[in-house]
Amino acid sequence: MKQFFKSEFWEVGGIKYLVTVWIEKKNRITASISKKGIDIKIPYFLNNEKRLKELIKIKNLIEKKILKNPKKFEPKIQKEYKDGDVLKIGNIEYFLKLEFKNKQSSSVSIVDQIINLSISNNLSKENQNKHISTLLSRSIANQRLPELQKKIKELDQKHFNQKINQTTLSKILNCFKKREINKISFKHNKSNWGSCSSAGNINISTRLLFAPSEVLEYVCIHELAHLIEMNHSKNFWAIVKKIMPDYKEKIKWLKKNNNICEF
Repeated sequence: MKQFFKSEFWEVGGIKYLVTVWIEKKNRITASISKKGIDIKIPYFLNNEKRLKELIKIKNLIEKKILKNPKKFEPKIQKEYKDGDVLKIGNIEYFLKLEFKNKQSSSVSIVDQIINLSISNNLSKENQNKHISTLLSRSIANQRLPELQKKIKELDQKHFNQKINQTTLSKILNCFKKREINKISFKHNKSNWGSCSSAGNINISTRLLFAPSEVLEYVCIHELAHLIEMNHSKNFWAIVKKIMPDYKEKIKWLKKNNNICEF
């Protein structure tokens, strides 16, 4: 059971990080850094004076870690949208018509390339921005879903259902029975780029709408390969590499450009 102790901002390299400190029934101090901030847990048996001394030590260690790779730990900034903004998804530009109204619920519609957003005034500024991001993500994903479904089915037919001669891929395909695709969906999530369930349900993150087509294609191939190998074994990566030899470049792009793939 953890108990809130304090929260404050630490400035590292000119950037402010939200620090939250918790007291827990444990014997050691732990700290984690994410784009949401810094989370610190300290033992309950330390008195306030010792806790503050330990926090100074942790701050010095965290500063060194962040300064080694500032971009990796750069805090996520929530986008703010306003009426008249242009949102570019791939080679398509969407124009936002945004209005705030005194009502309980919000609504969104897309006509051609104009996105009409009617947002409830009952939300705080921060929650309004998050709400707008979610509405944009889901509405554009709904519009682009048929395109995604077609793409994945074409990749499946081209690379996973044809007869291939004695290659690494064909040997693997002969060893494992491929499950069929059950459902293809976009998912408004930030924890991964895609997923494939044992039932054959493939989910692709809406963040990939901002990625180049070849990067999206890599994630689709990655998830299709999971229809054969659910884990990330040598066989799994052999399948991916056979279909897309430069897949590691696509992984590098995703790691490098994670911050720009956000609604």
